[in-house]
Amino acid sequence: MQTYWVVIFFIFGSVLGSFFNVVALRLPKNIPFSHNRSYCPTCQRQLRWYELIPIFSFLFQKGKCRGCESRISFIYPFIELFTALLFVYSYLELGFDLELITAFIFISMLMIIFVTDMIYMLIPNKILLFFLPIILVMRIISPLNPWYDALTGPVLGFTLLAIIIIISKGGMGGGDMKLFGVLGLVLGWKGVLFTLFLASILGSIIGMVLIKVRRINHKQPIPFGPYIIIAALISYFFGNELIEAYFSLF
Repeated sequence: MQTYWVVIFFIFGSVLGSFFNVVALRLPKNIPFSHNRSYCPTCQRQLRWYELIPIFSFLFQKGKCRGCESRISFIYPFIELFTALLFVYSYLELGFDLELITAFIFISMLMIIFVTDMIYMLIPNKILLFFLPIILVMRIISPLNPWYDALTGPVLGFTLLAIIIIISKGGMGGGDMKLFGVLGLVLGWKGVLFTLFLASILGSIIGMVLIKVRRINHKQPIPFGPYIIIAALISYFFGNELIEAYFSLF
């Protein structure tokens, strides 16, 4: 029975991941995604149904458009697969609990923001405002322990990023600050601190590697959102264990 649900959640996650790609790529450009059919961004050809099967279409077409043979961005199958795997892991970790719904909503928001920040270096207010009330309702139904973590988390996350932005004179964006406010609602104050700590480490290490291999130069701005998202997911699923393991060293 568990295998059955793993397959179901994998398919469900991959299909939603495909939709998240569409939303993330069209929303910042104000392109309608509810009516227009998917199309190749290079040749504008409308895609057939068999070109829209999550993950598999990319593999069968060898990463190229069937019409103009232009390269399809790897971000499409990556988000589809990553969302599917996260949905499956959430089910295996949480089971059929109310928190599973929170996990799915949380993952959905993060996957959309991952794409918008990678492609446009933007964390849209529309995405945060859409998910904020849903996450708020879920935290009322399925509260953190203690419950007031859902209050202290957003305040701490928003305030910390605001201070960093002021001190660094714009070294981080307002979108990151608002995102941390929403993250605090899901993760609580400890989770927010751990996410900021881990995201900073990931950003520093990967940034130095990219500079070393000359993929970017030291003056080139890079999106911080993807590091925040990876750190937030680690914090959500493993944060308590990692924090306890860290303090146990002392």
